[in-house]
This record gives sequence, structure tokens and C-alpha cells, in this order.
Amino acid sequence: MTNRLSFEASPYLKQHAENPVDWHPWDEEALELAKSEGKPILLSIGYSTCHWCHVMAHESFEDPAIASVMNEHFINIKVDREERPDLDKIYQMALQLINPQGGGWPLTMFLDPTSLLPFFGGTYFPNQPRFQLPGFSDLLLRLTDAFQNKQEELAEQGEKLQAALAQMVPPLLDPNLKDIELLQAAREQLGQQYDPRDGGFGGAPKFPMPNAISRLLRHWRYTRKSGGNDKEALDMVMVTLTQMARGGIFDHVGGGFCRYATDAKWMVPHFEKMLYDNALLLKLYAAGLCFGPDELFEAAIRETITWLEREMRHESGGFYAALDADSEGQEGKFYVWRREQIKKLLTDDEYLLVETLYGLDKPANFENHWNFHRYDSWRSVVERLSLERGEAGQLLATAKGKLFEARSKRIRPSTDTKILTAWNGLLISGLAATGSQLNEAHWIALAHETADFLRESCWVDGQLYATWQDGEAKHAGYLDDYANLLQGLLDLLSVSWREVDIQFAIELADALVKNFYDSDEGGFYFTAHDHEKLILRPKPTVDDALPPGNGIAAMALVRLGHLLGQSDYLDPAHNTLRWARGIMERVPAGHCALLGALEETIYPGEQIVLRGPIDLMQQWADELAVGYTPERSQYLIPYTDTTTLPAYLPRLVSSEQQALVTAYVCTGLSCSLPITELDEVKALLN
Repeated sequence: MTNRLSFEASPYLKQHAENPVDWHPWDEEALELAKSEGKPILLSIGYSTCHWCHVMAHESFEDPAIASVMNEHFINIKVDREERPDLDKIYQMALQLINPQGGGWPLTMFLDPTSLLPFFGGTYFPNQPRFQLPGFSDLLLRLTDAFQNKQEELAEQGEKLQAALAQMVPPLLDPNLKDIELLQAAREQLGQQYDPRDGGFGGAPKFPMPNAISRLLRHWRYTRKSGGNDKEALDMVMVTLTQMARGGIFDHVGGGFCRYATDAKWMVPHFEKMLYDNALLLKLYAAGLCFGPDELFEAAIRETITWLEREMRHESGGFYAALDADSEGQEGKFYVWRREQIKKLLTDDEYLLVETLYGLDKPANFENHWNFHRYDSWRSVVERLSLERGEAGQLLATAKGKLFEARSKRIRPSTDTKILTAWNGLLISGLAATGSQLNEAHWIALAHETADFLRESCWVDGQLYATWQDGEAKHAGYLDDYANLLQGLLDLLSVSWREVDIQFAIELADALVKNFYDSDEGGFYFTAHDHEKLILRPKPTVDDALPPGNGIAAMALVRLGHLLGQSDYLDPAHNTLRWARGIMERVPAGHCALLGALEETIYPGEQIVLRGPIDLMQQWADELAVGYTPERSQYLIPYTDTTTLPAYLPRLVSSEQQALVTAYVCTGLSCSLPITELDEVKALLN
């Protein structure tokens, strides 16, 4: 027996296609059925690599008795939150109002069939009462009784909830702080949240929080430009990046970062790997290398990209969404080791190095197994074992090769093979940054191929689609899809200019402003103007695991507007910041992405446009790209590209001029005269 989910493309929805539950996808047919039968909607939102989603599915959705209750009294709708982030955002916000203790996945909401407003909600519910939670079957019967016999009370509750939801869309507020004071307030809050012992922010569970790390880096840079030196901010960044790369949150055998650590020391992760985390962290580790060589950072980058290309890439060019935490029904089983297993695989010298580096002589850290976590720096381990660095490196490489080969024979966690536009947009940025920083042309080529895939497969007749699966693009794109892909294209253009990419960027930016911009108050809605009408239309500003679309959109449109000299892009960006300016003051450290865009208006960014032979331009670019300068963008535009050029560049250039490199240095909308001497460009920048 299968249900309607068997016709869906999402791996998560397909996981539930053979449940005895009569599941429906979220569509007009299911919503109309709920209305016509007068049954409440049981809305379950999750994703394929969610551990507790698996648990609830096994306990309840696969149980015929519980499924019978669900089918008799509810219209059951299952949603993949990665396909429908709009529904997830809205009903997570609603849950916060119903139950302020917090949200998460699986999200379990009970909706009125007419208004679609929830009258009860939670996350995971066990099949039997435990964890101070009711058993799911009992809960279903109690909610059925309430829906049938307390309609008046539920209607009144729904009206209050609708009013409260309306207030969740941030209004235009007057600011109380100066811009510089706001940036400093965010810096102080992040300092208060910082864990000085183990890096990162807060305690367990500990998330990477790349937006916060990036904010501290940018704060250090702009403080330095203003004549100061916030060394403490830089130290917070470097300690956090170091501890994560050493920690168990990083897969030391196969590469890639897991979603978060269950402890404050980064030792034991929640083992799922998400594309967006790795995309954002690649860009951060590339920034870390701007301060000088670091073997740990470089290895984390190289091993992560190797994993992405080996296991997460579709042959057509896009990258998959996620890798599950579970295999054989157990979280982390694919990744952890018993000491005896490792001893059998390695030589004595290899084992001694691995034991010392990863603490195999210390107590097991995950259910009587070891999850690899570096207890000390590489230099200290090599010196303690009296090894030459080259010898030690070879021993570690051969040991990891043997461990990887042995692990590859285990039953793998499942892969969510959806290709998500927003997450691939972030990865384009990460590949461009790392490829440029480490001079890896292949990684830049991967970024180009990803951009080509999204343009050819997910951009159809001026409409961007959010997902691609089995040859089909689905779900009209959201704000994050447009903003992240636009930002990715601009990052890619800054390391390798292609006419097709700048044209695509312009088309995306035009569609973004046309379809998402709030021309009355400023800011961008999460859904397009012609999107399905839901109980709320969010305008996200707060940092989450992903940066909010308003922050990325504002930053990208500022960069594109300055590059092309067009106010059509600058005005929406500035109006977005004007709208969000007062909101940022509520929780400055929670608006790091928007603060980055605000910074661009306080200290207008620099852009260097080079024209000339590609080899000579690259030599100039390499000499000009020194240190960490997030405010500076370089564009190397060959004379063969003439269709889409910044307005200030001449269209007709003599063959003699084309043989030379000519630079234009711009700050905001003000540009220098053409410069043909590299030293003159350096002097101007300094």
C-alpha cells in the first residue's frame, strides 16, 4: 500500500510513501479535502536527514493503530522543509507563539481546515508517554475532541494567533543608535556569547554560526581601517575555526563538517552533513587563510571539497542537499570506531600517531566508540613522537587512507539527492573563495559548472526554481534562492569573469526586485508577490543556520549597483537597510548578515576593475589581493567581453591599449581615471 507521497520527488516524502498513514503533499487537493470533510489538518514538517524525524516515523507513522487514528480524524499532510521553507518558517513562528519553549523538527502542527491557523503544535511526540510528553495516539484523540467540541474557543484562539502573527513581520522603526554604535553593540554581544575555552558561541549543543564568525572578521577589518585593532575579535575567529577543524564536528577520515556538536568542546557531532554548512565554512576558512598559511585550515578545505565532489555532486553539475546521520538505524554508526578495529588496520607506527593525535588512549567519547577529535595541535603531536614532519605527514596520510577504505565497506548513510538552488548558490561562493585563495583552478571550474547547471536547469523563462530532482525543477524560488545565487555569481565574477554570469546576475537581480521587493516600506518578502497566499508572509531579518535573504540581497544589490553604476539596484538595497535599521537594534548580534550590508554604506566598498590580457591582469590581481579585505572586489574583464560592461568603461579601445592592463579603482560610485601602472594602483589603495 502506498499513499500520494509515492508520486513526489523529494527523498523525504518518498520515505513516508509506504506508511499506513494516508499522507498527502501540501497542495490544493489536500487543502480542499480538509475543508470538504471538515477535518483538521495534521501537518508534519521534516527533512530526510533529521534523526528525530526518523524516530517519530518508526514509532508512530509506521504503527497501523496510530495511523488508523490519524486517518480517521485528520487530513495528514507531510512537507519537506527544504522544498517548502516558506511553510516551515511560518509554522515554526506560529509554534513559538503557541509554545515559547522552541521549535525544531519534526514540526507537528494541527491546523483548522478553513483558516489554516494552528490550534496546537509541538515537535517530536513519542508513541507512549515519556520525556514529559503525552503519547501520540492519546494526544490525537484529545485534539480530536477539542476540535469537535470547543470550536468557539478555538476560533477565538485563532483570531488572537492571527493578530500575533501579523506583528511578527517587522515594521519600519526609527533607529536610536548611530550606525557605528550598532556595529559595536553587535561586537560586544558576540564577545559575551563567546566561549573563551573552546571557541564558538554558547554551550552545548554548539553550532558553527558562520554569520557571527564573519561579523567578527569584518569588525576587525573595519576597526583596523579606522586606525584601531580589535585583536580580540580576530582571536575569537581563529580559535573557533581552529577548534572546529580539530574537533569531531569535522570528519577527519572522509572530509566535511557535520551540522553541530552535541557538546561544548566540538567533540561529538550530530552526524548529519548539510551542504549549506560546508558552503559557508569553506568561505570562512578561505578568509582565515588570508592572514597567512595554516596547514589545518587548508586541509579542512581540501578534504571538504574532495568529499563534496566525490559524494555530493550530481553528474550534471549541481550538489546534493545532505547526508544522513543514521545508518542501519543508528546515529553515527558509519563514522565511529572501536580501538581494536583501528589497530588491526594500521601498522604500529601509524597507530601510534593516530592514537596520539585523536586520543585513542583516552576514554571513548561516543557510546563506547571513538569519534575522531584532535586533542592537540599537529606540531605538538609530531614533536612528542620525535618524528620528522614529512615522515609524520606520510604516516597520517597512509593511515587515513586505510581507515577510509575500511569505512567505505560499511553501510552508508542515505543521501538526500535534492539539488537546492539556495544552497548551491552558497557553495558557488565557497568554491570561488577557496579556489582563488589556494590557486585551485579546478574548484573555480566546479563553481562555473554549478552556476551553469542552475542557469540551465533551474532558471526557466525568467523564473528561478528552488529544487531540482530527477530531471525536473520544482517549486517557485524563494528569496534565499535569488539572493544566494546572485551573491554566488558576484563572488565568482570577482575571481573569473564570464559574460554569461554577469548577464545571469542582472536577470536574477531584476527578477528579485520585481517579484520580492516591498516598494512601500522596503525590504524583501520571503515569497514572491504571486506566491500562494498563506497565513503569514515573512520578511526575514534574523540570522539562522542560513543567512537571512534580506541581508544577502542587500549586500549583493549594493555590489552589483556599484559594479554597474546603476541606482536601480542600489535604491532597493538602501531602502531595505532603512526598513531593517531599527529592527537590528533589538538584537544586534542576531543580525550579522544585515550588519555586513550596513557596513557597506558606512564604508563604501572598493572595486578594482582590470582590463587587458588575462595573464597580465592575473599578475596584477595577485599582487593587489593581499590580506583580508572584504570591502574590496576585483573584476578582470577581458577585452573580448564587450556586451555587459560597467557604464564607466570605454567601449572602443585601440589594439595598442588592449595589449596593456588598465585599472579603474572605484569607491562607491566614484571611479578613478584609467591607471596603467601597477604601483600607482597600489599607492591609491593604500
